[in-house]
Amino acid sequence: MSDDNKNKKPLRSQEWYGKLDKDGFIHRSWMKNQGLPDHSFDGRPIIGICNSWSELTPCNAHLRELAEYVKRGVWEAGGVPLEFPVMSLGETQMKPTAMLFRNLMSMDVEESIRAYGMDGVVLLGGCDKTTPAQLMGACSVDLPAIVVSSGPMLNGKYRGQDIGSGTDVWKFSEAVRGGKMSLDEFMRAESGMSRSRGTCMTMGTASTMSCLTEALGMSLPENGTLPAVDARRQALAHLTGMRIVEMVKEDLKPSDILTKSAFENAIRANAAIGGSTNAVVHLLAIAGRVGVELTLDDWDRIGAEIPCLVDLMPSGRFLMEDFHYAGGFPALIQRLQHEFDMQAMTVAGSSLSDVTKEAECFNDEVIRPLDKPLREKAGIAVLKGNLCPQGAIIKPSAATPALLQHTGKAVVFENIEDYKARIDTPELDVDKDSILVLKGCGPKGYPGMPEVGNMALPSKLLEQGITDMVRISDARMSGTAFGTVVLHVAPEATMGGPLALVKNGDEITLDLAGRGLHLHISDEEMASRQAAWQAEDSDYQRGYAKLYIDHVMQADSGADLDFLVGKSGSKVSRESH
Repeated sequence: MSDDNKNKKPLRSQEWYGKLDKDGFIHRSWMKNQGLPDHSFDGRPIIGICNSWSELTPCNAHLRELAEYVKRGVWEAGGVPLEFPVMSLGETQMKPTAMLFRNLMSMDVEESIRAYGMDGVVLLGGCDKTTPAQLMGACSVDLPAIVVSSGPMLNGKYRGQDIGSGTDVWKFSEAVRGGKMSLDEFMRAESGMSRSRGTCMTMGTASTMSCLTEALGMSLPENGTLPAVDARRQALAHLTGMRIVEMVKEDLKPSDILTKSAFENAIRANAAIGGSTNAVVHLLAIAGRVGVELTLDDWDRIGAEIPCLVDLMPSGRFLMEDFHYAGGFPALIQRLQHEFDMQAMTVAGSSLSDVTKEAECFNDEVIRPLDKPLREKAGIAVLKGNLCPQGAIIKPSAATPALLQHTGKAVVFENIEDYKARIDTPELDVDKDSILVLKGCGPKGYPGMPEVGNMALPSKLLEQGITDMVRISDARMSGTAFGTVVLHVAPEATMGGPLALVKNGDEITLDLAGRGLHLHISDEEMASRQAAWQAEDSDYQRGYAKLYIDHVMQADSGADLDFLVGKSGSKVSRESH
């Protein structure tokens, strides 16, 4: 026996398929009903393909086809690919919000990987919550894992112009409410918005998390930007199938790649691409699973000074297709390599420097030069103050600069129903300097922390030409959205946080430069209101929603369930028969 074979780690799958006894007989014989020959179980790596395909998740609806290309690569490299389904989270289709189910999907992913006899796993996802959920689950098992994203759609088209999913929906909707676009025109735009398979082609959460997966080192190069319909994504899936077999042989696990440095690279990348605010809760949750100490303050410390170079909606003009053809994420990394830890390890088995060294930029309008950034300081800003003791966030690159230092009187909505009932009423006491405050939309309160933080403005102000106001909530907003929107206020209103105590007419100051969010009432008044506050009874008294409400952590901790933080590993000692 060679020294290589002596030192080789035994394959986990052999605990299922390598035993010459009753248990081995059961595991092998049932698998053979799928036409697998004897030599499939002779010590070849078993590769799971964790597929979030679903026709109810439109941007993941082509993943069964993409899985076939992963399988080609696995077979070519000498592995045995076995595809399995997990819960799928359709961001645009689920109520009350897909975020409610991110942690549930992560449990599905984790327990499926652990329970079955696989040696490594390819994570096939793409829609907003599927990527973080899959990574969270895989990190808690810590077998070799690699991501293939579904890829963005082709650019939307309407009347000869490019339009972007989400971003232009919000603009068109406001235009209709403001009397500047007819309902017929609005409906015509719908048909040109989603022209192909894939995720949002703006820098929404799906594209953000695909790019950040690349920044973290958890995917092969170009995974973040290759269009879903581009044949090169199929080739990427094939190469990924080959690579996961090699990773199993190398025993290269998420914990080897997802270091503090990798998360810091992802925070920098989020600023450089004008990425989604949702990345904050997702990276915090992933870090919690892999055991890396990452805090909300790290976002400000690491990312605040990073320029946004990618001119892409919602912060800029272009779309994901343009970003890829300009050179994609590798070209961006090369342009900003002085800001990144280029020695960070990736699933390719080499450093970030090695996997991006051949990258070139082919369009300086889309990926801007360092001396012509879209925004000079584009990182997500973390706010603190008596209105958000545990923090809140804002995306300066999507905000109106003049509103980033602003004091105004609060117009308060106690919950989403109150907001919808009153926002367009003529008697609403609001002007352009008011600050809209929405309560009851945090992790526990909605439940699930929905994307309603970018509240539509009052129609009477839209008719006056007002296009932005300061808005504050304990909710999230879509990565495709824009505006001067303060999000993720913690602790949330439903827990009795200071946000719950705000009343109509209270003055609030947003101070981006000072990183402050202040409610102008005395400490005595704050204490008096706190003493009088009473929690409302929840409508959710059973099932997963009850479990979620009882155990979900606040936004500043990633909104994971408290008992899911950390990992249990891959060992399963007991047999099933």
